[in-house]
Amino acid sequence: MNLRKTLLAVALASSFAVPVYAERFAIDVETAPPAPIYEQMPVREGYVVTPGYYRYDTDRREHTWVKGEYQPERRGEHFVAPEWRQQDGRYHFNEGRWDKDIKGQ
Repeated sequence: MNLRKTLLAVALASSFAVPVYAERFAIDVETAPPAPIYEQMPVREGYVVTPGYYRYDTDRREHTWVKGEYQPERRGEHFVAPEWRQQDGRYHFNEGRWDKDIKGQ
């Protein structure tokens, strides 16, 4: 009987699990990323395509392509794609992220 209560408690607690987000960090490099690769991914109901992007591999000292993927749609939020921005002669990477929708837009 105690095992049943324990399993029920674990199942109930896991249903309230909060997503954990990775810590953000800044990357600035002197090498510009190559032109993006435009991937064609079919629309899937209930999902958003998060586009592929180049990440900088510090060990290899080069940009490597990360393929786009499907993420479950989030009501009231939209995905902001990752991007590289030139800033003071260097290239700064902004991670992709989910932002809250602003009413009226």
